[in-house]
Amino acid sequence: MRKQFWRFVLMLVFCFIVMPTTSVFANFQSGDEGQEVVELQERLIQLGYNISVADGVFGSETTAAVKKYQQDIGAEVDGVVGDATYYALFKRDMPPSRAGRSSAARGIISNALKYMGVPYVFGGTSPYGFDCSGFTKYVFASAGISLPRAADGQFYAGTRVSMNNLRAGDLVFFETYEPGPSHVGIYMGDGEFIHAGSSTGVTVSGLYDRYWGERYLGACRVL
Repeated sequence: MRKQFWRFVLMLVFCFIVMPTTSVFANFQSGDEGQEVVELQERLIQLGYNISVADGVFGSETTAAVKKYQQDIGAEVDGVVGDATYYALFKRDMPPSRAGRSSAARGIISNALKYMGVPYVFGGTSPYGFDCSGFTKYVFASAGISLPRAADGQFYAGTRVSMNNLRAGDLVFFETYEPGPSHVGIYMGDGEFIHAGSSTGVTVSGLYDRYWGERYLGACRVL
């Protein structure tokens, strides 16, 4: 009886630690697009940082400029514009709400990253263990977006996207242990995706790595 009690307590603690909490303050990071990114780029250009054009796309050039700025002000150098970096740039707090696809993508990726290291469990659909499509379904559900349960169903759940037009938040699919879409992850930008790997659990991998690049099948956009 006592053993069951402590097992229950540990389960509650585990849920408290890993359950997602959606912050209204979502970072600006690689893969984001829109007018707010233009504003960031224009401010960095004004301060003398190397961005060729304020095109509203948070790509590698903008990431490099942010990292250089963070280094210059003695902040954590991660290339992500969070609350502290935003305040240093604009001398005001980050806006509490930002509508649009890029904001939704930031929230989804932010939630997905909270499950790094959660083990792979075949058929798993919770923070106790995920399989690949259980992970994507769970993360998107946190943003109010319902996906089919299996990878092959998710493959047809949105608009087809070419590899050249991938954006953060897109679902990326691979042909692994059987023909057709048998593995799925969430594209994060800069050639990286987060997924529940059978040998790694929830992890970040490179889309163009030899293993994944050879098995890449396609992508779809549900945001």
